[in-house]
Amino acid sequence: MLIGGCDVEAASGATFERHSPVSGDLVTIATAASAVDASAAADAAAAAFPEWSQTSPGYRRTLLERAGRLLLARQDDFTALMMAETGATREWSAFNVALSAKIFSETAAMTTQIGGQLIPTDYVGRTSMAYRQPAGVCLAIAPWNAPVILGVRSIAMALACGNTVVLKSSELCPATHRLIGDVLTEAGFPAGVLNIVSNAPADASAVVEALIAHPVVRRINFTGSTRVGRIIAQIAAKHLKRCLLELGGKAAFIVLDDADLDLAVGAAAFGAYFNQGQICMSTERIIVLDDVADAFVEKFLAKAKTLRAGDPARGDLPLGALVTAESARRVRGLIDDAVAKGATVLAGGDNHDAFMDATVIDYVTRTMRLYREESFGPVAAIIRVGSVEEAITVANDCEYGLSGAVFGRDVGRALDVARRIESGICHINAATVGDEPQIPFGGVKASGYGKFGGPAALDEFTELRWITISGGKEEYPI
Repeated sequence: MLIGGCDVEAASGATFERHSPVSGDLVTIATAASAVDASAAADAAAAAFPEWSQTSPGYRRTLLERAGRLLLARQDDFTALMMAETGATREWSAFNVALSAKIFSETAAMTTQIGGQLIPTDYVGRTSMAYRQPAGVCLAIAPWNAPVILGVRSIAMALACGNTVVLKSSELCPATHRLIGDVLTEAGFPAGVLNIVSNAPADASAVVEALIAHPVVRRINFTGSTRVGRIIAQIAAKHLKRCLLELGGKAAFIVLDDADLDLAVGAAAFGAYFNQGQICMSTERIIVLDDVADAFVEKFLAKAKTLRAGDPARGDLPLGALVTAESARRVRGLIDDAVAKGATVLAGGDNHDAFMDATVIDYVTRTMRLYREESFGPVAAIIRVGSVEEAITVANDCEYGLSGAVFGRDVGRALDVARRIESGICHINAATVGDEPQIPFGGVKASGYGKFGGPAALDEFTELRWITISGGKEEYPI
């Protein structure tokens, strides 16, 4: 672990192992923190906060920019760890590093944008201000599926705003997340500004609860499943602490009857199968109007059949492994349920350990688990509808609301559809998977609340206070 600027073992000396989802070989032995270790990390962050919170924007900006450059310089190290721990492809790993460097660059620029405002007041001689200041110690909980992107995103804006951070790494990629700490240490971040805690899977709930409950922790951000997000929100509510939650998704991809089908097929395949469908924005439901359904499915099927899965180290296939063999079995269970209820498997559908080729399931209906449950795998469900109104209804017939897409040549009509989709993000004539550091990123409904990225994130990582200065004699009623 990284606590107070030092490499630290667990107080108990405990460790845990991470095995490759591809080969089953042991790839990482990591420190297994307890609640005691978690508290020590929070204490270290609290000790560093007074000095760090008073640093200048220019100083923080310089360190964040340097971290971005050092991250790019260590691309090979990050790629090797990501591929070993998560079964990711080299392309996805490289994309993680490139976007993460941009996140550091963008948040560096935000250090001089943490402004307030003057507020009109009825009192003569009084200056009234809305003033933003660092919130305090922030707890960041990052997942495994985009470990560098989401690890960096969980800490970068918090640091830019003058907060100190405890990052709880994922049990599935502890070495990848720990390497982020090495980068920030090399960049010159003072001891205790970033602390990283790793834990065995069985200890996750105890470690998280200890961190949320710790009195110095002021903000929590979590990216992961809706199931776990609900638990974190409940614990945080008990302690009256604010959360930023970016949770599950079930992105709808609507193909209107005037869509450019070739364009739609390319975007749908990318959205459904990139990183084996293990992205919160992944295209899970392709909702196609009947008039073009047969033509779209024919083209989409031809594309999907070219997307095979295999050992990412070989580099000869576009898809790697799912993060565990159990994940592949869970996805297979959704497929089997759909088939038993009348759906048709057009491509893929089988798994070998953690590998599954691109899978296309046609004639998915509301009775099937695949219709509403997040698969988080390389599966695209085709849902055929008779009208635009039905397409919108189906898109919104879901507990999630993170990303979506609408394809149609009549942009005004497509925009009208996009406005009616219940999601935090929606793209017209582009894939459901897309991210830029400066955009307000977040969902609605069971996909969570709060925003990462750009000015919208300032509210998540600062305290907005009302401060007044009175220049004259005040009159009081008593």
